[in-house]
Amino acid sequence: MRKKIVAGNWKMNKNLAETESLLSGLKENVGGISGAEIIVAPTFTNLSKTTQELKSTNIKVAAQNMHQAENGAFTGEISADMLKSIDVEIVILGHSERRAYFGETDQLLAEKVNTALKHNMTVIFCFGEELQDRKSNGHFSVVENQLKNGLFHIDASAWKNIVLAYEPVWAIGTGETASPDQAQEMHAFIRATIGKAFNEEIADEVSILYGGSVKPNNAKEIFAKPDVDGGLIGGASLDAESFGTIAKAI
Repeated sequence: MRKKIVAGNWKMNKNLAETESLLSGLKENVGGISGAEIIVAPTFTNLSKTTQELKSTNIKVAAQNMHQAENGAFTGEISADMLKSIDVEIVILGHSERRAYFGETDQLLAEKVNTALKHNMTVIFCFGEELQDRKSNGHFSVVENQLKNGLFHIDASAWKNIVLAYEPVWAIGTGETASPDQAQEMHAFIRATIGKAFNEEIADEVSILYGGSVKPNNAKEIFAKPDVDGGLIGGASLDAESFGTIAKAI
């Protein structure tokens, strides 16, 4: 049975004091949830503090990004070993903002995936179409290619360390949200695509999260869809009560 997951991506928000305050609120609001795996992804500067604060809770910690090299002259970058050394075992890769603003390609992301898997980390792999892709009816093709190029080279056994996050780019930070039926349609397509490339068992077991403006008022309806296994939450994860409401909706 595949995992239900609610992950909060804090992006470039929250200084140390604000992080401590949010963590305190999260312990109260999601600390007792047992029906889903809860993950938070703070900034790099607050990762170590977050892992320490959440050590005895049910809340797991993810990094928002990671470099593909083991070490070296890559100023400003963070390696898998550095993350593991502070007990971070999960990393978000391929977020639409990394692709759009920092030029991360499918080939680069495939290398990052390889490095994360080599270190036995869990990868939350993000992908999704832009508005023009959907308007031109090319959204299925875009999603299939991003999956193929970023993930389909891995061994079947590595899929146990993969979580997928479908992000319709046109619904991130815009207030727009794919309808629950649109989300289900794409999630079903993703699962079928993986089934064809690998096998039905892998397709049935991989968790696919929806990552497009999930809010307390729409989470329950989206999460009710059979192929939606949770959410990658952006803005709403910055408020402990809102995130708690979303997490409880699963």
